Amino acid sequence: MRNRAGSGLNIDFDALYRDTYPRVFGLCLRLLGRRPQAEDATQEVFVRAYRALASYDPSQPFEPWVLGIAGNHCVDLIRRRHREQGLFAEEAADGTDPDDAPAALDLLIEAEQGEALRRAVDSLPDKFRVPLVLAYYNDWGYERIAAELGITRNHVGVLLLRARRRLREALHGVEEAIR
Repeated sequence: MRNRAGSGLNIDFDALYRDTYPRVFGLCLRLLGRRPQAEDATQEVFVRAYRALASYDPSQPFEPWVLGIAGNHCVDLIRRRHREQGLFAEEAADGTDPDDAPAALDLLIEAEQGEALRRAVDSLPDKFRVPLVLAYYNDWGYERIAAELGITRNHVGVLLLRARRRLREALHGVEEAIR
């Protein structure tokens, strides 16, 4: 698929797909939390990207463009999935939330911590996980997250603060076990 008919662009979409698939799939998996849904969403993202190729500016990097499509698509899926539950409803007024080692050992500890972090992020409720992933995995700013989720910039900040707090609490036990 070198050139999309009628687009006038000479783009090797197959190469772009191969190069960006891991990041797009990773974002979808982080946002949706389930492999089958992430696989379906990733395929849909690339279908949408291919259809919208005429609006892509080849002077800009492809990956941020397709990750934007992925983020938007996954947020839409989450909204649809949680519409009845009020995913982005305001929380209750009370604000309660629910020594140098050998290199091989360092790598093992780092891998365990990375897996613990992935599990902790996956365990967050959607209203915390989604803005966290968009901010740190997809490098979106508060304004863009707020616009996409239909909430205020301040609410994004509160959700990210609470998400980080929950991650620290979840990871505190892991740090103690590793020490």
